[in-house]
Amino acid sequence: MTTTRIILKPGRQKPVQRRHPWIFSGAIQQVAGAPAPGELVAVQSHRGEFLAWGHYSPHSQIRARLISWREAVQPESADFWRARLRRAIDARKPLLASGQTTACRLIHAESDGAPGLIVDRYGDTLVVQLLSAGAEARRELFTTLLAELLAPQRIYERSDAAARYKEGLASQVGTLYGPAPAAPVMILENGLRFLVDVQAGHKSGFYLDQRANRQRLRETVARLAASRPAPPTLLNVFSYTGGFAVYGLAGGAAHVVNVDSSAAALALGRENLALNGYAAARVEDLTGDAFEVLRQLRAAGQQFDLIVLDPPKFAVSKRDVQRAARGYKDINLQAFHLLRPGGQLFTCSCSGAISADLFQKIVFGAALDAGSDAQIIGRLTQSSDHPVALTCPEGDYLKGLICRNLS
Repeated sequence: MTTTRIILKPGRQKPVQRRHPWIFSGAIQQVAGAPAPGELVAVQSHRGEFLAWGHYSPHSQIRARLISWREAVQPESADFWRARLRRAIDARKPLLASGQTTACRLIHAESDGAPGLIVDRYGDTLVVQLLSAGAEARRELFTTLLAELLAPQRIYERSDAAARYKEGLASQVGTLYGPAPAAPVMILENGLRFLVDVQAGHKSGFYLDQRANRQRLRETVARLAASRPAPPTLLNVFSYTGGFAVYGLAGGAAHVVNVDSSAAALALGRENLALNGYAAARVEDLTGDAFEVLRQLRAAGQQFDLIVLDPPKFAVSKRDVQRAARGYKDINLQAFHLLRPGGQLFTCSCSGAISADLFQKIVFGAALDAGSDAQIIGRLTQSSDHPVALTCPEGDYLKGLICRNLS
C-alpha cells in the first residue's frame, strides 16, 4: 500500500468527509512524497487522520480524485476494480434486457465510483474514454477487466476530450482490444436503428445521454399527430446524425428539417433514415451555422409545430457563462419566432457551468423578447445510464425544458 500522502489544510476536510470525490489544489497543505501522475495516495487531515484514497493529478486543479473512504480496502487490486466495474455494468442490465436497445453508457466516471473512466457500449463494441491521470495510469487494467466482464468484439479508445488537457494528458485514440472498426457500428435504441461512427463521431460516437428525451419527443409527436388534422412538422437544430429526426418520424411527423454545420453528420443521418425505412423526401437537411440558418428560416416565414434545440457545450467553464448565456438566448429567441401557436420547443443545455435555474431564466428572456406567451410543460435531463452521485452534483450537466407557445 502506498505511503504517499496528501495532507489537507485545517478546516478543508469537510467535503472529503461528505464524500465529494474531488480535492482541489487550494485545499492541500502538503504532498508527502513525490507521487507520479495517477498514483494512489492517502488523503489525511492536518491532524494526520485518514480520510480517503485517491488518484493524484499534479497538472490539474482537481489535484486528487477519490475512490474509497475505507482505510482497510485494497484500492489498487484487480479485485477492487473488478467489483466496482461489475456493479456499474449490472445496474445497466435492465436497460438492455429487452433487446430493443443495444447501446448505453456502462460506466459514468465519478458517478459510478470510477473517476475519469467513461465506457459506452455500442452493440459488441465498447468505447472507452480515459479522462484523468488516474484512469490513464490504469488503461491496461481497465482494458483487461472490461474484456473479462463483457467479452466484447472490440474495445476502442476515444480519449480525445478537452478534459484530458487539463490533466496534462495528450489525446489518444485507437483500438485497445480486438479488431479495429472498419465501418460505423449499427445499434438499436428503443427499437430504432442507428449507425455510430465510434472513430470520429462526437463524444464517443452518439449522444446516449439524450435517449430518454428522444423517446419523449417521439411520444409527444404521436400525441400531436393523433389530435390534429395534419401531422406535425419538426425542426431539429444541431441535428448531428439525426437521432431526434428519426424519433420524430417514428412518432408520425410529416416532415423534418435538420440543421447542422457538419455535412458528414447529415450524410450519416440520411443513412439512419434509410435504415429505419423512412423516405428521404420527408427530411430536408440544411448545412450551415445554426444561428444564421434559423434567421434565414424566419425571414422566409417558416414555422414549425415542434422544435428541438440540442446545441453543443457553449460554456466549458465559469469564465464562459456570460458569453454562453448570450448564445443560448439568441438561439432560443430564433426558435420561439419559428414556433407555431400551440407548438412545443424542446430546448437543452449540456454546459455544466450553466445551472438549471440560469438556463430557465435565459429561455424566459428569449420568449419575452420574441413576444411569445410560453409555459413550461416538462423538464429534460440526462438518461438513467448517466446517473448523478448525490455526493457530486457536478455530474448533473444536462438540463432542458419543454415549452409550449400559447401566442
